[in-house]
Amino acid sequence: MSDAAQPTAAEVRAAADAVKAALDHHLEAVERRSGDDDPAVYDAFNALAAAAEVYDELLYDRYDEVTPFEIPGVDDSMPPYAGPEEPNALSVLIRRDYAVVEPTRLLAQAQRIVDADPGDGGKGTGTAAGTSVHAALGVLFGEYEPDEIASRHQEFGLEEGDSTLWVSAAEELPEAGEWLGAPFDEADPQLVVCRFDVSSVFDEDDLDEELDDLATDRS
Repeated sequence: MSDAAQPTAAEVRAAADAVKAALDHHLEAVERRSGDDDPAVYDAFNALAAAAEVYDELLYDRYDEVTPFEIPGVDDSMPPYAGPEEPNALSVLIRRDYAVVEPTRLLAQAQRIVDADPGDGGKGTGTAAGTSVHAALGVLFGEYEPDEIASRHQEFGLEEGDSTLWVSAAEELPEAGEWLGAPFDEADPQLVVCRFDVSSVFDEDDLDEELDDLATDRS
């Protein structure tokens, strides 16, 4: 790149200021968030990622230096929307991963459910609920809605992993019972209206550690 095409020092400084402003905006959105899938946090995250990318490029072009961190670009993983402009139906696809970190707690909670209602409808899970993780999970998810488990997962000895929510547009609802055997097989990314992801790769603590390491290296 010729010197004439290089960004000025003032442009690099302005990009750095934009990153700082985006960081403040992202923190404010996180502090005010209404839940795990708050769209304001999602938008602030994307704005921060975009500002950081611009700064990184200008910093490299001007000074041949790079930033010590990288923010994943969620939007880049989805193709452009190609669905109807005015959808008549929609599908909400949700996946939440959990680790069973306290099996004893899980077994005890499942046994309490069974003890409160000993009849298990002939499923045979009552006796094994307190001794089998497999049976305990069946009791737990049979008793509570997934959203309640998500909000109370620690009570059940679970630890949250990654999660994603896709809102997919459609012209009309599918036939009743049509997709129940394989609910996600026909999910078309080009019909996704919006998407919200929660992952440890976005953990702000990781970013804080990287910034602390950078500060230590420079001191």
